[in-house]
Amino acid sequence: MDHSETAVSGAFGLAWAATYAFITSNDKGRITFANEAAAVLFGYSVDELMGANIDLIVPERFRASHEAGMARMARNEPSRLSGRTIEVMARRRDGGEFPAEFTLSMWRDRSGLCFGAILRDISEWRARDERLVQLAHHDLLTGLPNRACFEEALDAKLAAGDAIGVLMLDLDGFKEVNDSWGHSTGDAVLQTLAIRLPAWLGENAVFARFGGDEFAVILPDAGDPATLAASATTLLDAFAAPLQVGCHTFHLGVSIGGAIGPKQGASAEELIGNADLAMFRAKQEGKRRFRFFQPAMRSALLSRLAMRAELHEATQQGEFVLHYQPQVALDTGRIIGAEALLRWQHPRRGLLLPGVFLSHLEDHPLALEVGHWVVEEACRQAVAWRAAGHPAMTMGVNLSAAQVRAGTLASDVADALRRHQLSPGMLELEITETIVLSVDEADLDQFRVLHRQGVGIAFDDFGTGYASLSSLKRFPLTRLKIDRGFVRDLMAERHDAAVVRAIVQIGNDIGLNVIAEGIETKDQEARLLEMGCRHGQGYLYGKALPAARFADLVEASRSLERLAG
Repeated sequence: MDHSETAVSGAFGLAWAATYAFITSNDKGRITFANEAAAVLFGYSVDELMGANIDLIVPERFRASHEAGMARMARNEPSRLSGRTIEVMARRRDGGEFPAEFTLSMWRDRSGLCFGAILRDISEWRARDERLVQLAHHDLLTGLPNRACFEEALDAKLAAGDAIGVLMLDLDGFKEVNDSWGHSTGDAVLQTLAIRLPAWLGENAVFARFGGDEFAVILPDAGDPATLAASATTLLDAFAAPLQVGCHTFHLGVSIGGAIGPKQGASAEELIGNADLAMFRAKQEGKRRFRFFQPAMRSALLSRLAMRAELHEATQQGEFVLHYQPQVALDTGRIIGAEALLRWQHPRRGLLLPGVFLSHLEDHPLALEVGHWVVEEACRQAVAWRAAGHPAMTMGVNLSAAQVRAGTLASDVADALRRHQLSPGMLELEITETIVLSVDEADLDQFRVLHRQGVGIAFDDFGTGYASLSSLKRFPLTRLKIDRGFVRDLMAERHDAAVVRAIVQIGNDIGLNVIAEGIETKDQEARLLEMGCRHGQGYLYGKALPAARFADLVEASRSLERLAG
């Protein structure tokens, strides 16, 4: 045996022992060598492989191209495969196919042209890669496409020039599901909806979950407003029915915004953003409805963003001020208290009332900071008036939802009282119906602590909304405030008069003080006194004033009392 034969023999010995599949064939495509790993990989014995056509391990749909490639190499034409590692599909004895890493080599010996291939099954690698792709493009909880996948599909359809509709969905009432039944139940609700949503709109609709309780839909056949609105109506109708999940029944709603591309967005980002603006408008207008994108919505967004930036600047520059509206004893006209009302001394627009900025401030990250400042400033001013010789007066302060949600209300107020050495009985915290309806037991405990310390708690605008009479029992209240809307028509509308009379009666019967807001005439004052209401505020006694002018009003009132006495 010469050296070349020894080398070949040694090489085949190594190939036989290799863990990778190794196969050689001649220029006719007949297998001339196969190791044990190849036999295991393809499901044949070594003897069955030897002499068989190499097509045995090539999927049928690839055989023609495989044979053509072999023929080109036999004619000494350049090959892009030789010496390179590529991925191919291979075929097992049972007909099953699998991805294989494939490296081809060629040489010539005394028998002519020879081919050698090293193969390795990479099914596990591909499965892992597919899993990673799945994770990158799909929501783990619901299995729906995620935002990245959704945007990619939407951009492709827009690039193709298709008119296409997009809906953005945000669930109404989902937070209550999580809060009441826990996140596992909330997850089950989302998983159920991930199955039902596509069924409601048909197979052409492409759904995605963007996170939380927000979903998105591509509607390829909804390139006009009427069709898009019809699809949104279908969803609204579906959500009107109770949702059964396990042993629970939920009454959820959905707010929907829609936009049509490319007219209302030439890119996925723009189209989704515009649909999202429309959805936000649906939320603002009462939820459980559909709104179609209008360009004015973007202008409104820019205005909101500008307002948020200005509010941040106002907080940093100390542009907020408090004005104080007098509260009086109706029988004597004596000023017994003041309600601290927030104003914004804008550097360019002058003094701004809350109607201009309060709704923007309420959901601003700095709402809590401003709320803390209001309590601090009101307490400081109450003490300053007392130190200046003015009579003791209750200071009313409107709370924000952010202050209640923070969970530190009792300690924050106690710290302010202690810092300014103000008696707890001289401070009254005013809560709105929004706060009353949203508090949980932990929040109520904060109010109970303050009530035990002597701080007053007033229910502002009582009787105007959905808060039930049970709220009077739940909350440790000290006062009811009759909304100005009832007082305004007190003399002309018997229904308003009946409501005012009922509120006064309820307050007196359960030991709560009652104060009427918005009193503008002596006739209104007289009717309220007749009904048993003892306190009031309104333009009849004075509008909200800066601290110095309020102090002057108090002194003028005292002077009149002395003259009358």
